[in-house]
Amino acid sequence: MKEFEDKVAVVTGAGSGIGRALANRFARAGMNVVLADIEPAALEEAAHEVGASGAATLAVRTDVSKGGDVEALARATLDRFGAVHVVCNNAGVALSGLSWTYTVADWEWVLGVNLWGVVHGVRVFTPILLSQGGEGHIVNTASLAGLLSGVGQAVYAVSKHGVVALSETLHRELTNLGSAVRVSVLCPGFVSTRIIDAVRNRPAGLGDTAARPPGFEQMEQIGRQLIASGSPPTAIAECVFDAIRAERFYVLPHPEWKDQIRTRMEDILEERNPTPPDLQRILARLGVSAPE
Repeated sequence: MKEFEDKVAVVTGAGSGIGRALANRFARAGMNVVLADIEPAALEEAAHEVGASGAATLAVRTDVSKGGDVEALARATLDRFGAVHVVCNNAGVALSGLSWTYTVADWEWVLGVNLWGVVHGVRVFTPILLSQGGEGHIVNTASLAGLLSGVGQAVYAVSKHGVVALSETLHRELTNLGSAVRVSVLCPGFVSTRIIDAVRNRPAGLGDTAARPPGFEQMEQIGRQLIASGSPPTAIAECVFDAIRAERFYVLPHPEWKDQIRTRMEDILEERNPTPPDLQRILARLGVSAPE
């Protein structure tokens, strides 16, 4: 896409973090913006902020894990603006633990938001974009965890690997159709957001979670430091906007991680066991010290 003035963007997870920054970036480009989030107060605040720039906005409370909510989001968008041109399936949550200790509720919550949220977004909005016959763009937020795997992140990594696979497949299918609808998959590293506190929006019905294994407090402390020192969401939003203009599929805002990705690819091609990450080197490069 090259023209954004008066076009319509839909952003899930728009109440904070990357989603909120995307909504503001689209507004600055002259777009009408539909903001979706599960957290009412944050959604209202974000919509007010985006609207203050002069953009026409619509706020729709949405639980992306529910197909009916995403369908309602699409209907509200079309009822208000008559079309949609950019869809950012961005809502996400995170939860750490050991692979065998996660409860069924843990898996259902994280996969429901991170993977099913994108599945529903693709399922509902792709036919709309195709029916319009013009340019459009779908941006699916994955993570470096969709390209790498780390200790204590099984449920999160599974969800994000799924987003990458779905996005790659969708890209190939739309290309084969000769469609003007494009796809990008966003795989950022550490970004200064509230994702580590995502449990604030965890449904009560999925509240059964595993006990924290010994030592996980230290891991969480490191995680909080990494996120706090991460890139500002505005920088990630700018990368996404550039990728939409350039019709670039892979969006990797943190090139310092490409060596780790390359090593994983080489491990696969050489059929060797996964190379363990050099945690101390990674932390030092990111400017974060491991706790005593």
